[in-house]
Amino acid sequence: MEFGYLLKGILIGFSIAAPVGPIGILCIRRSLTEGWATGFIAGLGAASADAIYGCIAAFGLTMITNVLTHNQFTLSLIGGLFLLYLGIQTFRSQTKEEDLVAESVSKIKTYTTTFFLTLTNPMTILSFTAIFAGLGLANNNADPLTASLMVAGVFTGSSVWWFILSKSAGNFKSKLPAKNMSWINKLSGLILLVFGAFSLLRIL
Repeated sequence: MEFGYLLKGILIGFSIAAPVGPIGILCIRRSLTEGWATGFIAGLGAASADAIYGCIAAFGLTMITNVLTHNQFTLSLIGGLFLLYLGIQTFRSQTKEEDLVAESVSKIKTYTTTFFLTLTNPMTILSFTAIFAGLGLANNNADPLTASLMVAGVFTGSSVWWFILSKSAGNFKSKLPAKNMSWINKLSGLILLVFGAFSLLRIL
């Protein structure tokens, strides 16, 4: 019975992580320029944030959910502006070998960037709340073991998706000439700028 809750959590985490958005673009770009392991670290940042939101939904912590939804405008504003900043930084990124080595040193920055971006997306908690409620899994008096298995499943499912995405993108790294990294950065930067602009326009 407990395994069933773990499996449900895995499916939920995978399905929420799978749609390609700004986090996916960051993961792909890191995988192409710095290798699949760095891209996977970026994905783990998003998976950790998913686990936190999954925890809120699984344990039925409605007070936290209400706080997040009431501050939806502020969170979306911060996230949108951060996306614009990342877009500009990515577009202007250098592609010299020494620059790539310097970038790869900061794995913590890679992780925290996607973690922060995922946390500032109010749609994430709304998605988790809706799915858990629809499946009858959200409960303020949830059994700790059941809820914990669900959260572990969410993290696992999300991590599996990011592993698949980063590994798939990383396989192309050795096939791409170094000169092509420049347009990868520019294209990724433009896409992030579009996501950021769309996020700001949506809340306005």
